[in-house]
Amino acid sequence: MSESAIKLVAFCGSLRKASLNRLALNAFSERLPAGVSLSTIEIGDWPLYDADIQAKGFPPAVEAAQKAMIAADGIVFATPEYNYSISGVLKNAIDWLSRTTPQPFAGKPIAMFGAAGGPLGTARAQYHLRQMMVFLDGRPVNKPEVMIGVAHTKFVDGKFNDEVGAKLLADLGASLALAVRQAKAAASVK
Repeated sequence: MSESAIKLVAFCGSLRKASLNRLALNAFSERLPAGVSLSTIEIGDWPLYDADIQAKGFPPAVEAAQKAMIAADGIVFATPEYNYSISGVLKNAIDWLSRTTPQPFAGKPIAMFGAAGGPLGTARAQYHLRQMMVFLDGRPVNKPEVMIGVAHTKFVDGKFNDEVGAKLLADLGASLALAVRQAKAAASVK
């Protein structure tokens, strides 16, 4: 019996096309196990969350993201760290999506990682993101934690050149794939 394909959707919390987090997301994607695919949901043009806008209907980009997330088996976050937390654009996307029905984070296996210039990488941002996902009933993968510190020294010509970090990204992808398979198995028993 062959295992079914796993579909992941990803959010990059940095808008710059050549950001360290977008490069880290590419490195993560390149190291996913066979049978696992990843597509990125772009969030840069979403309006700031406003209940008055919501009352008139969700923006089409938010509705499309919610549908993609519901169809996906798992979620990936590549988060920068801004002022000890996640970026405003990523928080905005989470705020919008958390108000959709069905709420697309609930029950989904989630992997997160990030790259930053400081020695701690994105530790504080990831801890905030984990708190948000717990509130939204997401299922963050606990290990390995991937916090790419001093990230500007770990990419050469757009490629990730940190051997330890590369193994951690590969292990995180494998952990997420395992969490997805376990979630699918549990759902099939119900």
